[in-house]
Amino acid sequence: MSHPPLILASTSPYRRQLLERLALPFSVADPAVDERSLVGESPQQLVERLAIAKAEGVARVHPGAVVIGSDQVAVLDGEITGKPGHHEAAREQLRRASGREVVFHTGLCCYQHNLAGDHLQHAVIPYRVLFRKLSDEQIERYLHKEKPYDCAGSFKSEGLGVALFARMEGEDPSALMGLPLIHLTTLLEKVGVFVV
Repeated sequence: MSHPPLILASTSPYRRQLLERLALPFSVADPAVDERSLVGESPQQLVERLAIAKAEGVARVHPGAVVIGSDQVAVLDGEITGKPGHHEAAREQLRRASGREVVFHTGLCCYQHNLAGDHLQHAVIPYRVLFRKLSDEQIERYLHKEKPYDCAGSFKSEGLGVALFARMEGEDPSALMGLPLIHLTTLLEKVGVFVV
């Protein structure tokens, strides 16, 4: 069955790998969006705004295509925990998360721009993770093995990071990895892109 071109508005290799699971042909485009939060913006508002901005920006350059935008933040004690970037920051993030709950908010947008008008769908999908109580030695061993410095919250749940958790809660486990495939499948069907 043919469908409009599908574009992932992301340079994240993790999101690309997730979208490959749906076995649909797609291309990737850099959304080139400023990801800084606005004054007074909640984590949910931030990820929703960025997911929409990413999808809209790419869709304007590729009329007719169905563009997927996504953004994610980790929140601990009401504060956004970003990508650590280096070992020391990752160590501190995991120390803070040890024995505590971290909520991941993933903004998702499916956008199509064409002569008939714009078709915009978006949502914010939460996912909760309770970290085990971690010793400094466990944190160091994990960071040495996984090096999750480009991941929000300093872990890769699709890899060894799952060993850091006591419990995971949410409707869509792929949301934790940055692209909620269950929700995305529903959004795609609304624009005529069927996974099965």
